[in-house]
Amino acid sequence: MPNGKSPLFALALSLLIAFSPAVSTAEEQPVPEVWTVRQAVRFALESSPDSRIIRQRIDAARALVQQTRAAFYPRIGVSGQYSQTDNPMYSFGNILTQGEFNQAINFNDPGRTDDLNLSANIEYRLYNGGRDLAGLSAAKAGAEAATNDYQALQGRLGFEVVRAFFSIVQAEETVQSRQSQMDAINASLAVAKARFEEGVLLRSELLNLKVQEANARENLIVARHGLELAKRGFNNLLGLKGGDVRLDPLQDQAVTPPADAGYTGRPELQGIDALIRAASARLRQAEGNRYPTADAFASYQTDKGYDSLHGSGNSWLAGVRLNYTLFEGNRSGALVAEARSRLNEAREQNRKLDLAIALEVEQARLALIQAEERLAVTGKMAELALENAQINRERFKEGVVLSADLIEVENRLTDARVHQTQAKAGRRIAIADLRRAMGLGQFDEPTAPGAAEPATTESNQLKGGGN
Repeated sequence: MPNGKSPLFALALSLLIAFSPAVSTAEEQPVPEVWTVRQAVRFALESSPDSRIIRQRIDAARALVQQTRAAFYPRIGVSGQYSQTDNPMYSFGNILTQGEFNQAINFNDPGRTDDLNLSANIEYRLYNGGRDLAGLSAAKAGAEAATNDYQALQGRLGFEVVRAFFSIVQAEETVQSRQSQMDAINASLAVAKARFEEGVLLRSELLNLKVQEANARENLIVARHGLELAKRGFNNLLGLKGGDVRLDPLQDQAVTPPADAGYTGRPELQGIDALIRAASARLRQAEGNRYPTADAFASYQTDKGYDSLHGSGNSWLAGVRLNYTLFEGNRSGALVAEARSRLNEAREQNRKLDLAIALEVEQARLALIQAEERLAVTGKMAELALENAQINRERFKEGVVLSADLIEVENRLTDARVHQTQAKAGRRIAIADLRRAMGLGQFDEPTAPGAAEPATTESNQLKGGGN
């Protein structure tokens, strides 16, 4: 070979490439060095294990639709067999089918015969009480429900990513507030040490500041630990095992609260509606058990002998078959009763879900109002606490404020900053929660590239419409 490779090697390489598992989308997606909240939501909806699990369920539901649709097509099969026998009945049958009968044959001992039988069969169900059609309707509704489950997951996952994102922002700002407290206390402690060495400050005042410095250091350690946990949770939501998390919280902040408090777009409601339609179809399917079935069938076969017989023969068979069960221990009635109970259960689940979603929307709306009011209050509180702390630090340097008073002021400033940080993150999370409760995306655009399309509900012209 000019290239030094045999055709067998090329074939093996081609098969290896053809049957190699495809690289997952999560591996193909580049991980940004700095995350915006919009990027994080898109990445999670595409790469999260939960999202991929639901997509597999959608594929399975669509495959079930294809399985049920197969009932509307004829069943065609071929078969073949070769046999030898000395059984008088079977041997005589081989003689007849191969056209080898003559008057000299002993009916009680026709001898050993062989037969090669090839046959083709076709069968089509003409009617079965509408069970196949109802089954197809149920499968389609199930596929639609699976798609709505995926959309509901998108809503929940999108909200969880937004919450995790701004929890990191909150944790980072909390660390900064704790660090600012440490810096302020260290500066005051340096002043206190100088004044203590000059003999104008009691040792108890110096010790108070040292205790406060140790307490502030502990709070800083706790805040940093909380930040690391928030980052781990963020990576987990995105389907990532680890890595540094750097955020850009200044982008994608212009998400406004939805004006209308309706929730008709919630995919859970559309999903339960699809389940009700599926349960109704299954009820019709169960009622179809009370009706007869009718089938058309036809077959063609050829027989050929090779050993003691050398004849051959062709034959065909066609007809219509009707089946009706007269008694089965009330099995059909029990199936109908079960299906009707399932339908009633689904309707009650719909009512329960509607009440629960209405409560969710109201709670999310009230939480947003509270978050906005809290943000206004904490902003003013942080501003006043900072001004008060600056005044008391100068007064402490002048020796007119005790260390205990300064510590109390610094604590109030840190608490005010932490509360303001929580309020800012809380407002953005409350907006995300309200959008989720109303069935809206976190952004006014599709956020999941390659998301599954809703199951098709086209009305095909199916053969044997009474099936």
